[in-house]
Amino acid sequence: MSLLFRKTWKLGPLRLNFTQGGLSSWSLRIGRWSWNSRTRAHRVDLPGPWSWKQNKGGGDKS
Repeated sequence: MSLLFRKTWKLGPLRLNFTQGGLSSWSLRIGRWSWNSRTRAHRVDLPGPWSWKQNKGGGDKS
């Protein structure tokens, strides 16, 4: 078992994710729409427990 470092900074609608190696990903959330740089996915929150997600490729394939 190993310890991992992870830190998230929120700057308004922008979220920056840091690990030991530096900036690992960023995401942007505007209203019900969000974008994640690591997974390159769009997500829209729908009413209730539902959401819609569209992957654009990239990110970790493991």
